[in-house]
Amino acid sequence: MSRMKTSPTITAVFVFALLFVGAGARAQAPANSLKPLSTPFQPSAQPQASSANAYGITPQEQIGINRDIARHFGDAPLDSGPRANLSGSLQPADVRAAMRKVADWELDRSQPDFDRIWTWSALYAGFMAASPTLQDPRYRDAVESMAEKFHWELRSPHPDADDQSLAQAYLELYFLKLVPGKIAPTEAALATVLAGAGPPIPPNQAQIPWWWCDALFMAPSVWARMYAATHDRKYLDYLDQHWWQTSGLLYSTQHHLYFRDITYLHKTDARGNPIFWSRGEGWVMGGIARVLDFMPQNDPDRARYETQLRQMAAAVAALQDPKNGLWHSDLLDPQDFPQPEVSGSALITFALAWGVNHHILNRAAYMPVIAKAWHGLAGQIYADGRLGNIQQTGAEPAHYLPSSSYTYGVGAFLLAGAQVAELPVLVNHSHAEQRSGK
Repeated sequence: MSRMKTSPTITAVFVFALLFVGAGARAQAPANSLKPLSTPFQPSAQPQASSANAYGITPQEQIGINRDIARHFGDAPLDSGPRANLSGSLQPADVRAAMRKVADWELDRSQPDFDRIWTWSALYAGFMAASPTLQDPRYRDAVESMAEKFHWELRSPHPDADDQSLAQAYLELYFLKLVPGKIAPTEAALATVLAGAGPPIPPNQAQIPWWWCDALFMAPSVWARMYAATHDRKYLDYLDQHWWQTSGLLYSTQHHLYFRDITYLHKTDARGNPIFWSRGEGWVMGGIARVLDFMPQNDPDRARYETQLRQMAAAVAALQDPKNGLWHSDLLDPQDFPQPEVSGSALITFALAWGVNHHILNRAAYMPVIAKAWHGLAGQIYADGRLGNIQQTGAEPAHYLPSSSYTYGVGAFLLAGAQVAELPVLVNHSHAEQRSGK
């Protein structure tokens, strides 16, 4: 299995960064949105800060891109070759073909660099979903090898939501083989969280455990899975308490969308619109689906999660790009962020398809939305299997190259594909006929 080759790509990106012409740099994403490098990355040439290039990438955004490449999260070459010739239909065989193409490319490139950072946790979730859908154990086996390598331990003994996210994979592997030792380190780490231990929260943020909306994908599904593994109500109680605490602060009852954190409550774009980040909304919607997968049907708060999913689904459906079927990095500002953003779009598609499959979302209303979205996602796959148009890590809308591909976006795509492949075949035929004019 070949190791990811980053040096030529990094060099190309640095050269590209020197081509900036035009307006000034955007504000840097909050420092806490990115984990520090174990060894500081020193680029050979700093990008010019004077202007944005043809894709709107600012010098500060380029620095973030360079960091992500250095950390082996993915890359963004100047030329990725042609796009793949995939149908993008909802037929299960076509969906699985697209999933396999992307999953194989990602597994071959990234497995040597598997780690315990949240960016990898999202990929592992996708691989765990892909194995049963594709009837291929390789993806699950790769995740299990990672777990064994790290002795089933989380990244920190007092983990925040990002570091808790790895336990999603550990618990799903545990459900396949009920060996208590696999989840003992996670159980111990969550015990420290229940006891009130944890990393410090930035002083400008809400002093609550899940102070940023991304956390609602990372941590709650761990607590729901731990409840399923132990049948101990304390895990669901913690989940319910802190989900609705976060929702009360960050959920806009007017827009039915989440602000990323409290620093965005009163920020606006150049047109005066509030800033709603598509990946942030996808994290929350995907988090709801993955919580409900393991929440009892009779849980007293279950209906509240379902209601929030319905509200958010209606909100994002109204913001879907009618041409490419996807969502922009800034949901309310497609002019300044014209490219589709795949990680957010894939998470939204996953949640919508999950909602239809679980009879929470109306099939007739959402099948056309899902069909357009999946067709758009399949259109972002390159001939070699690269999945493009994935925004680099950060905390808000940003710009990126069409070739930009990162682990968490691939994981989101595989989660989406696993749910899309389960949609009723008869409905798939109906929509295929509509698209072909029959």
